[in-house]
Amino acid sequence: MKRPLLILLVVVIAGVIGFAGMRMYTKSFSPEAVAETSKNGVNVKVTYSKPSKKGRLIFGREQDNALLPYGKVWRTGANEATIIEIGSGLTIAGKPVQAGTYSLYSVPGQGSWKIILNSEVGQWGTNYNDGKDVLRVEVPIRIRSSVQELFDIYFEEIPTGVNMILSWDQTEAIVPFSHK
Repeated sequence: MKRPLLILLVVVIAGVIGFAGMRMYTKSFSPEAVAETSKNGVNVKVTYSKPSKKGRLIFGREQDNALLPYGKVWRTGANEATIIEIGSGLTIAGKPVQAGTYSLYSVPGQGSWKIILNSEVGQWGTNYNDGKDVLRVEVPIRIRSSVQELFDIYFEEIPTGVNMILSWDQTEAIVPFSHK
């Protein structure tokens, strides 16, 4: 009786160590980051991982082997799904959103992006369930003059609130947040 329990314990410990090692290994390629703001009545915190361009075609058509094909849902980062914590009384691109914690997904496009807030959190980034979407908005993009090697999220102050900028390669999606 003691031997099967000992074997089970060893297997469980090896599994936990293996899982932790794999997470550390993948995060070494796409480090964790946090972007947050508390300006103009907008309180937002985003926890995400930063993938690298590494010479790849990032945005484009599927047949061109783009890493993130136009029209396909992306986890907006790497590794686990990106988490966004939103304070009360906010709108995103003019649509009201309740305070809470959500997964942040996006759908890159050639001239604009769709931004998705999803109520399911804690999952691996590729496990997307569209039935849990709570908000979908379309936002504009702008083209950078230089290449952004690491994906980055940052905030810019604007008169009515802040813009959350999703920046990678030569593309920046502009997500406007304002206080109601």
